[in-house]
Amino acid sequence: MYFLELGGEDDRFARREAASAAADVRTVAPGIAIVRSIVPERVRGLAYTHRASELLGRTDATLESARALLETASIDRDGSVAVRATDIHGSSGVSAPAVERTLGQVLVDRGFSVDLDDPDHVLRAAFSVGEIDDVDDLEPILASDSRADSTSVPANDVGATARGEQVSICALGWLTAESVRDFGSRAPTDKPFFQPGSMDPLLARAVANIAGAHEGRRILDPMCGTGGVLVEAGLVGADVVGTDAQEKMVRGARQNLEHFLDDSAESPTGATRGSWHVGRGDATRLPLAEDSIDGVVFDAPYGRQSKIETHRLEDLVSGALSEARRVASRAVVVADRSWASEARAAGWELESAFERRVHRSLTRYVLVLE
Repeated sequence: MYFLELGGEDDRFARREAASAAADVRTVAPGIAIVRSIVPERVRGLAYTHRASELLGRTDATLESARALLETASIDRDGSVAVRATDIHGSSGVSAPAVERTLGQVLVDRGFSVDLDDPDHVLRAAFSVGEIDDVDDLEPILASDSRADSTSVPANDVGATARGEQVSICALGWLTAESVRDFGSRAPTDKPFFQPGSMDPLLARAVANIAGAHEGRRILDPMCGTGGVLVEAGLVGADVVGTDAQEKMVRGARQNLEHFLDDSAESPTGATRGSWHVGRGDATRLPLAEDSIDGVVFDAPYGRQSKIETHRLEDLVSGALSEARRVASRAVVVADRSWASEARAAGWELESAFERRVHRSLTRYVLVLE
């Protein structure tokens, strides 16, 4: 068993992304999830998970409980150690330095040496107190879509908003894998080609992961814009394909992909950078064979009055959803409103849905389709 230290404010979304790198993800406290197994190299590419640690045990979120747990835990390793502690969202009131000193002394008493600079093992101690809601809830997403028929979603996928359960958890474990926090180096404004409204790399990485991006997979963005999602998918090893109706965007996406993916060195995540191809094309008529893609991601144009040269917005999104269904068995759609009705009409089932608040006037919906 392992525990994950989740990032961001939405544990449901972080948990859904983490499922691309771990099995049986279950939130046990705000910011902490327990999983059965992990793929360490994929953890390195996660956006909303910071770390994965082999679970030593869990107890109440107090220093006394953590010390008692460590004193009695079975430890099957030796060498030098360091202890790193975190109080998630400042919820437990536990002093991280006090935890590190106390647990470090327990390990010294058990025969370990301490090396804060280059230890053989790092013991993670994560403390969290608060309410959890481990139930996926599609109802708010469907309610925002005036055309949605909520009866078409299986009953066990829709529930009233849970009040949550108050928990107090300390998870102890040996650090196994950390995500690479290099997203700031790829801010949209710092890329060779930039256009306003480009998706930030943190969200782009997350939706690419949810779509199944990793080595040996092929990911398509049929409305690729500046290529942000394709860059993030390529950096975790996926081969990427993009189309866009505007020649300007095609040229710009090629600039960005060449800059970030045309490098023989491993990506910061440790993966081999994926191959890429971008061309001008219509998302409603893709030049691709059936089932030739592993996952589709697209960021639909925003605004009911969006100006699109050849299609009404509704026709564009409906057509893109139908084409995505033809070429792949999974899709992730990001938009400024729910397209649940159009997705179901195209033959998709709504596997999960999320709201991501960007700023006061923009909330992004993320629909995961199977």
